[in-house]
Amino acid sequence: MDSKHHIQFQKGLSLPDFLSRFGTREQCEMHLELKKWPYGFLCGKCGCKESSTFNKVNHTVFECSHCHHQTSLIVGTLFERTHLPLTIWYLAIYFISEAKTSISALDLHRKLGVNHKTAWLLHQKIMHSMVAEERKQPI
Repeated sequence: MDSKHHIQFQKGLSLPDFLSRFGTREQCEMHLELKKWPYGFLCGKCGCKESSTFNKVNHTVFECSHCHHQTSLIVGTLFERTHLPLTIWYLAIYFISEAKTSISALDLHRKLGVNHKTAWLLHQKIMHSMVAEERKQPI
């Protein structure tokens, strides 16, 4: 099988499988936490590994037990300063990455139930991030 066919026929992630893995805020946060701090929380200010947490509207805030610096999982990520739930972001990433051809902002608007401007911004940020990540990876 030539490499083009291998990529074309690779197993994807069905929507039910995606939702079982990333359907809740807690699941999205757990995934993001493992990506951001694979060895556990690490304060960006003092390097302490101890923290306490509290919930804000759409995300969890981590407070360093030593210096009391507050941060969240979304700081320094694609999701920084968002007011949307991580579940919407993860769904947008899923729809964009699973599309055989490109998906429009209008399609995202319909699928996610957000306004067109929000869908356009999501699309732009995710696509920009994917291109930037692709450039980091050696071929």
